[in-house]
Order: sequence, then structure tokens, then C-alpha cells
Amino acid sequence: MSRFSQLPFLRSFNCIERNEAHRIGAWHRCASVWIIRQKAGKWQVLLQKRSANKDSYPGCFDTSSAGHIAAGDEPLATIIRELEEELGIKSQAADFTFIGTFHNCYDEVFHQTEFKNREVSFVHVYSKPVDENKLVLQKEEVSAVAWFDLDEVWEKAQAKDPDFCTPVGGLKLLREYLQKL
Repeated sequence: MSRFSQLPFLRSFNCIERNEAHRIGAWHRCASVWIIRQKAGKWQVLLQKRSANKDSYPGCFDTSSAGHIAAGDEPLATIIRELEEELGIKSQAADFTFIGTFHNCYDEVFHQTEFKNREVSFVHVYSKPVDENKLVLQKEEVSAVAWFDLDEVWEKAQAKDPDFCTPVGGLKLLREYLQKL
């Protein structure tokens, strides 16, 4: 059991279904992972392009992989499951570095439906080699993947580029982590 599950208010976040949480704006937990590499001396991040039928930010480039943490689950278990489901990457706990948490709060409308997000996101990094051409994408979730320079993604997130929905809070944690390496 992680130190985060010891906090009662965090354990209770995910006692309702995902759709209901976003309908009423209930706080919930999410786990995300940034897949990174260095190329030509610059940090790059693998982003997934969300499928057109996603209930939020359809067709936008997003975090490498992420998902809601079910009641009773731990962030790391969620990351391992989501990475395999969405991208076909088999991993284990030792493959990840936890880099922090952030709050991600917004109200938007997608497909003519209100979407209220209130989440605490547990952010991880995965730096093992990944060949984007060998990934098995979950078509319901992901339509494509691509490598981007981290600085470019940061600028697009700051400018609220409509083709990107990468959370600024997660990118900030990633940039701070990489500056320490």
C-alpha cells in the first residue's frame, strides 16, 4: 500500500463511476505517465492522440498514458494497466519514477455535454526505449502516437493550442524532474 492510500480523503475519491464523476464534478484520482527519451541532446515525450469518440478532448494530443484510479487501486497499478491497454507496453513497477501530484480542474463542453473535471493526478515517468512503430494502440482510446520535443509541448500547452490537451501541471512536474537529471 502506498503512502497516498493512507490518506482517507484520497481513498474515497473514486467511489463513483468515471462518467458520474465528470457529470457532477466530483473529486477523483488519476494516474498518468510521460514516456520520455533524449534525442540530439533534447528531451522528447511520446504523446497519444485521443480518438475522435473520447468524451473529452477528442482528437487532441495528450499525456503518454493516463487513467482514473478505481476505488481500492493504487496509482502505479493503474499506470501499468493503462500503459498495456492503451499502447500495448508491458511494464512493471520498477520501470517507473513517481515525480509528484497536481490538481487538474476545469469545466468544458464536449459533444454538447458538460464535462467537469476535478482530479488529483499522480504523475510518473517511463524512460525505457519505446519504438512507436511497434506499439499496439487501443483504437477506442488512441488514434495515433508521436514524439514531440518537450519544449514544443510546453509552449503549446501554455498557449492553449487546441490540438493539445497536455496538462500544464503534469508538464511542469516533468520539466522540474528532468532539470534535476
